Amino acid sequence: METIRSVSENVAFVREEIARAARKAGRSPAEVRLLAVTKTVDDDRIREAIAAGVDLIGENYVQEARRKIELLGRPLPWHFIGHLQTNKAKYAVRLFDLIHSVDRVDLARELDRRAAAQGTILKILVEVSVSGEASKSGVPARDALALVRSIAELPGLSIRGLMTMPPWFDDPEEARPYFATLRNLADSIRRERIGNVHMEELSMGMTNDYRIAVEEGATIVRVGRAIFGDRPV
Repeated sequence: METIRSVSENVAFVREEIARAARKAGRSPAEVRLLAVTKTVDDDRIREAIAAGVDLIGENYVQEARRKIELLGRPLPWHFIGHLQTNKAKYAVRLFDLIHSVDRVDLARELDRRAAAQGTILKILVEVSVSGEASKSGVPARDALALVRSIAELPGLSIRGLMTMPPWFDDPEEARPYFATLRNLADSIRRERIGNVHMEELSMGMTNDYRIAVEEGATIVRVGRAIFGDRPV
């Protein structure tokens, strides 16, 4: 029979795996932040994860996040990691400390407009589709630099890095080239020295492949199932 670990035990296990992968790549484990993906997770288990020492909370839906933030407060930064509809931008600007999924100019312009109205500068990541899958959100890698240049002109936004989601593989090692592609893309954008662009964050890696992502340079890994278990269908 499979042993069922508590949320705190799961967090400790994932932390150990992150540290092992970081050291294997010659990195400090402190360079990697653990984001708990809390989509559909009940409030008490989110509290457990916070108490266990995750670094960030990630939500996929604006409405769900709004309710949770009202209840749980802001003990940690809240990040938006799902596909963001333009008509939800005004809420996202108020709720989140970082948005991982900016992949088009019209969304960026609306976020910029809403941030300006609130007198704030919103931190964002540009989501890149490194696989080219039609089912994945994200700007194609070949167009990422042009999008970054366009967004960099918007004073209400601050680009902090890139995000991607590779295809799902039974063998996580097969995801490595996609993570390496994102890292190399970030390096090339960094060399352009574009104002208002800080290629500090690489948000990549989930439950199945976060170890490989850390080896390839991830600074944020988005982990749900390995912390909270399988979600109800």
